[in-house]
Amino acid sequence: MKSAGDPGGHGVLSERIEPEFDDPRLPEPAAEERVNAARQATGYNIADGAMRLRKTLFGWISRHEHSLSAVSMIGGFAFDNYFYRRIDLPNTQALFIGYLAVAGVAIILLHALAARAAAGKPMPRWHSVLPMATQFTLGALWSGFLVFYSRSAVLTESWPFLLLLIAIFLGNEIFKKYHSQLVFTSILYAFALFSYFIVTVPLFTHTVGPFTFLISALLAFVVFILFLNIVRWVGQEQWRSARLQVMAGSALVYATLTAFYFTGALPPLPIALVDKGVFHFAKRAGDVYQAQAEVVPEDWKQRLLGLPPTIHIAPGQPVYVYSAVFAPIELSTRITHRWRHFNRIRHKWQTISNVSFTIHGGRDGGYRNYTIQHKVWGGDWRVDVRNADGRIIGRIPFHVEEVARPVATVPVTLR
Repeated sequence: MKSAGDPGGHGVLSERIEPEFDDPRLPEPAAEERVNAARQATGYNIADGAMRLRKTLFGWISRHEHSLSAVSMIGGFAFDNYFYRRIDLPNTQALFIGYLAVAGVAIILLHALAARAAAGKPMPRWHSVLPMATQFTLGALWSGFLVFYSRSAVLTESWPFLLLLIAIFLGNEIFKKYHSQLVFTSILYAFALFSYFIVTVPLFTHTVGPFTFLISALLAFVVFILFLNIVRWVGQEQWRSARLQVMAGSALVYATLTAFYFTGALPPLPIALVDKGVFHFAKRAGDVYQAQAEVVPEDWKQRLLGLPPTIHIAPGQPVYVYSAVFAPIELSTRITHRWRHFNRIRHKWQTISNVSFTIHGGRDGGYRNYTIQHKVWGGDWRVDVRNADGRIIGRIPFHVEEVARPVATVPVTLR
């Protein structure tokens, strides 16, 4: 047979040419390099973006460090104002201890990093978080103490603490440099430790009074000295320049709180007045108290301004004053209702009677009781609720108006 390419039937057969094609599953070297390059670029962009984000975030925090610290302190105050309920609950104690630990560690770390920077080592970017952590925890601690303090304080007696609160917020903005910041935060830490032991030691001693207060002061002093030794160990040079101010300020804090306690400006924490009322009649009925309250129209001025209530008394009628005083579990103490009337001629409060009774702690709503005053006349009255050594726990003010016949009353259940 002749091939079409060889008319004579002789010669070499032509070579067979195989078609060439690309396998789509196997990329060309150039395509594979492009894929790897794209992957590397994507990873680099992600890492670069994360780095830029960190720099931007920490840079923003550094620029607004002092404002954020103030916000953190206010945030801590608001947080604990909502969550604190009872001082003797485990979660409350855990919050206090946690805040004290975080605040102490943050102050020490910031001091250690400042010592490194003084030695020529770079300061890590995350150091700007430490002042915020310190201010948040100190603000939370302060708010916790203020929450429990305000529950058992009278405004006319507790104004020194309100001034101290204002001073703390002002100091947060005034002391911006590191050196003064170390002094300021250390002094606040001394205040926090002392305040914590004042409200906590009674939970273990089951007592309140001067001796318990002095034990609290001793324990707070020991822990604070340990804290200062750690601060000195991590940065001796910086500590030498600040130690006199820290020690003087801490001594002033201890002296001030001690003076507040023995002059009555600091109430007998953790005891607190949690409920009160003025009635025409009261008695205990099983697990509740039944009272007769006066029917009075709603007075928005009285509610808005916090004015004392008015009770209308007919000749021969007594007045009942009810109080519920909280105390921790297993704590018992004497409570006194001091009935006082304002003498408008002499322009001073006069004590009419003192009625004392023993309370037992542990109940959420406080230990309930009432006292009676049979001889009452018109004018301004108040009942000061005091502990065994005379320090005030709370005050129940009211105004008496004399009427010819008894007024209408409604039953009230006090739980």
